[in-house]
Amino acid sequence: MTKVPTSARLLPQRQVLAYGALGLPLAMAALPVYVHVPRLYAEISGMSLSLLGVLLLLSRLADAGIDPMLGAWSDRSAKRQRLIVLALPLLALGMLALLHPPQVGATVWLLASLLLTCFAFSLASVAYQAWGAELGVDSIERTRLAASREGFGLLGVVLAAALPGLLASDVAQGLSWLSWIFVALLALLATLTLRGAPAAAQRLPAGGNLFGELWHVLADRRFRRLLTVFVVNGIAAALPATLVLFFVADVLQAEAWGGAFLALYFVSGIVFLLVWVVLSRRFGRVPAWVASMLVAVAAFSWAWTLGAGDVAAFAVICLLSGAALGADLTLPAALLADIAESGSSNAGQRKHPAQAGAYFGWWNLVAKLNLALAAGLALPLLDQLGYRPGVAEATLGLSAVYCLLPLLFKTIAAVLAWRWRTTLESSS
Repeated sequence: MTKVPTSARLLPQRQVLAYGALGLPLAMAALPVYVHVPRLYAEISGMSLSLLGVLLLLSRLADAGIDPMLGAWSDRSAKRQRLIVLALPLLALGMLALLHPPQVGATVWLLASLLLTCFAFSLASVAYQAWGAELGVDSIERTRLAASREGFGLLGVVLAAALPGLLASDVAQGLSWLSWIFVALLALLATLTLRGAPAAAQRLPAGGNLFGELWHVLADRRFRRLLTVFVVNGIAAALPATLVLFFVADVLQAEAWGGAFLALYFVSGIVFLLVWVVLSRRFGRVPAWVASMLVAVAAFSWAWTLGAGDVAAFAVICLLSGAALGADLTLPAALLADIAESGSSNAGQRKHPAQAGAYFGWWNLVAKLNLALAAGLALPLLDQLGYRPGVAEATLGLSAVYCLLPLLFKTIAAVLAWRWRTTLESSS
């Protein structure tokens, strides 16, 4: 059993919450880009689905590809908060433009607003995450800071999912209202974070060749192992996220319950997040993370047995898999913060992690590619297995891809994490 040391100096809870507050609007910005934008532009501007797909693919590849470079750039800034201040007005402008499509010239408008939004979001996110790594003086504080950030982030996802439908019956009008609420929350909570969270101690900005620094980060064996577990576990999480609405509609034949299941999933993640923090402090973060993976394995094993009308059972599965989500969001990010801190200190004899931005840049690139990889794996496989949306008689392949593939990937991730637990768990 791995024991986590007791912190000699814990940050006040108000400062931990102040740091996490910015995670709410940042998470609100991510969901509409992936969920609402395709339908919005298809309906408002009449843009073809093929053109939409190409534009979204190009923007997502560009978005993922720039994250490591933005991370390395943030390492060269004396204060990461300055980059956040630079990025947030651009993010607000990008979201307002993105969610107010014109009827003429929508192709150029979509591409420009997507690139602006993705650039600003990535810059703010990487600098924000690296700032959290600098604030934590030990593993306990870094876990608390990650939990605060991800907990607020889950609240942001719930708001972004629920508000458009609550604000207006028309999708376009609901998204328009959402964009203005987002700007207001961004201004309010960013002010709370920038003024209420403590400033990180002075550090030496990274120097040398930018690309050399990025490759130096990948040379860190602990980081490569954590990244490997993160990739395998991330695919396991992204597969059901891609297919859940198909599963609800065609296997459970309960399409009307889709929104409620998603809400239960995310709310469960919020509620159980603190449970994983407590368990990680008692037993260690890797054992707690592995335990959450086993919970998810049990949930997907049960889901394989479900059929039409099993709404109550699937609600419990959403509760269990949502609980595992809380650990997935918090514990690996806290482990990464430790690795970034210790790796940077060893490499450059610095007291504070001048390379934390590069670590989080690679991390965010992999997180985004996981979503793309899951869709690229699952949808063609379903096509080959003969599944067609809306055809309830051909759902065996859907159940296999939705339940058994995540189960396989989760099991592999749990085995790898447990095998490498002494390498991944830091006692700093």
